Amino acid sequence: MSRKQQLLKRHRRNKRLGLLAGLLALVALGVFTWWWLPLVLVPLLWAAHEAWFADHLFYAPSEDYAYRFGEQTREVPVALSNGQLNADVALQGDETLILEVRVKSNWLGRFLDPAVELGAAGLNDRQTFERGVDGVRFLNLTGLAAPLQAGILRLRGCHCRLLGNPRLWITPSVELQRRRVMVVAPHADDAELAAYGLYSQADETWVVTLTAGEIEAEHYQQMGLGKAEAARLKGRLRAWDSIAVPRWAGVPESRCVQLGYFCLQLPAMQATPNEPAASREADMADIRPFRQFNPFPLPGDVDGAPTWKNLQADLRALLAMAKPQVLVMPHPQLDPHPDHICAQAAVLEALQGLEWQPETLLCYANHLHDNDRWPMGDSGDGVALPPQIEAEHAWEPCALVLDKATQCDKAMALGMMHDLQPPAPFKRRLRRLLQRWLAGRRPSPYGENEFFRKAVRRHELFWRRDL
Repeated sequence: MSRKQQLLKRHRRNKRLGLLAGLLALVALGVFTWWWLPLVLVPLLWAAHEAWFADHLFYAPSEDYAYRFGEQTREVPVALSNGQLNADVALQGDETLILEVRVKSNWLGRFLDPAVELGAAGLNDRQTFERGVDGVRFLNLTGLAAPLQAGILRLRGCHCRLLGNPRLWITPSVELQRRRVMVVAPHADDAELAAYGLYSQADETWVVTLTAGEIEAEHYQQMGLGKAEAARLKGRLRAWDSIAVPRWAGVPESRCVQLGYFCLQLPAMQATPNEPAASREADMADIRPFRQFNPFPLPGDVDGAPTWKNLQADLRALLAMAKPQVLVMPHPQLDPHPDHICAQAAVLEALQGLEWQPETLLCYANHLHDNDRWPMGDSGDGVALPPQIEAEHAWEPCALVLDKATQCDKAMALGMMHDLQPPAPFKRRLRRLLQRWLAGRRPSPYGENEFFRKAVRRHELFWRRDL
């Protein structure tokens, strides 16, 4: 069981115990006072819970975020006075700019999401944090270099205040668009969620998807299909998505590859590299049906066995063929999804001994251990650095700014992904309605799925390491 699954299990257990204790207290109150009082209070307390306490937050909002940046990132003097940020520094304009500052919510910020508004001369951004925040946070100022240099960049807390002496961290830009880029996606839609803006602008892009993502196909079972049939249909659709959707960004079909391994089976494959790991739900032990749209054969096509050995052979063949200069993959520490962890490990293992080596490694996090809402806030907002309580490793932040047109194209690409199309369960829709009414949260204009809110943003955020 992954750390995130353990945290979620503990959170649900504690919540059930708390609800049970509260229910017993209400029953006792009704017995000894007015019998009807629990009938009134229970729905009100439930609505309050869904509106204000249903977020999966596995750390205290008063804890400081902690980061260690790499050698390329430098700190420069900066001053925040009367909401105006002043920095005596020369900038080219395309650097990644991170402002470390203490954010403290007011009493209203315990019920409405506290945010920091940034703006000057028609450039506006908004970055949101946890309700009740009272700790060090890292704002993303990338794209605001011009007003920062001019001394006209203003910061305003909404339901919060900015305290202490801020620190500005600057990471020099690195050329990405004019180099060959390969995005490694554990599942169809991971490439679009993390890096659509990057791969749509690169001169040459490869999109390599490792798994068919066939499990959890309840939506297709509602069509009258059995569990295995539904899983196979979902896998075929997502395999098609992984080949077809990048065409929307101009990536030719000849550079889109679906490897067809089975969802959530990469850890089992890694544990026993020569043993096949069949699909959990599709009643399949052959990966070739999910590879039917590939533009060329791969080593794993010979026997179709879902093994780590075949995955390594496939990745080595693709790396030798594409010769990517920039390799984009999940972050090994921030992203806790088991398939994402194994995807990164598989690529690094495949690189060992290869004559061609990429120049730059970019890592992304589509999931987090400790906060399911990150990036917090609304579609179109900027992306502050994610929660990290212990700085175990040093990385270079790398943020790409997406204009409105690219954000819209990214939203349309996500809308084509079949896994983001089914409606949310009734309870989740009701929770979002309550949060909209009581907590002021706005739905995404692009779609109902939560990833439209989280992924269609002003920034795409990566962590860079030169190899």
